[in-house]
Amino acid sequence: MKLVRNSKRPLEYNLQGEGVKRLFFILLLLLSASLYCEITVMSPKFKNGDYIDCRYTCDGEDVSPPISWTAGPKNTKSYVLILDDPDASRGTWVHWVLYNIPADTLELKYKFGRVGKVKLHREIKQGKNSFERFDYGGPCPPSGTHRYFFKVFAIDRMLRFPLKTMVDANTIMKAIEEHILAKGQIMFRYKRKPCPKKK
Repeated sequence: MKLVRNSKRPLEYNLQGEGVKRLFFILLLLLSASLYCEITVMSPKFKNGDYIDCRYTCDGEDVSPPISWTAGPKNTKSYVLILDDPDASRGTWVHWVLYNIPADTLELKYKFGRVGKVKLHREIKQGKNSFERFDYGGPCPPSGTHRYFFKVFAIDRMLRFPLKTMVDANTIMKAIEEHILAKGQIMFRYKRKPCPKKK
């Protein structure tokens, strides 16, 4: 940007043609950033910050709760969902990884992540969690209360990995870091307790 000193008013500067265009472009980028699309993530079984029912944990049925979210931008091609626990003593513990959720899918029903229990959409894939499994692993904190975050990312593509790639949360986050259009999350808590058996 070229600044020209105003000879009549020494403390003022005039912007010339190209400089005005560049300044306008910078302001447009800042405005776009401020309008960043956020996804609202929700569940009929808990609100943000609630303690979750034990049926969705290792003390109960160990099945995924129903979860839904609002639509991403028009150019969304798929969604990624990750459930993790940042309070684990050995670092963030990943409980569930889903990717290639089609753009027109905005909810996952009860027990969706249980292998053999619910048939996945042909495009949806489950990545490896910290239990070394490719399904949903419910909260099971060794002590105290832990926080758990359902994170949903809208991205501009379907993900493809080489056949022998071990697809986990880290692999996916590296793959989508430059393709995220919108994101959102909801948090719940859990502390272990006896869970009444379902009759």
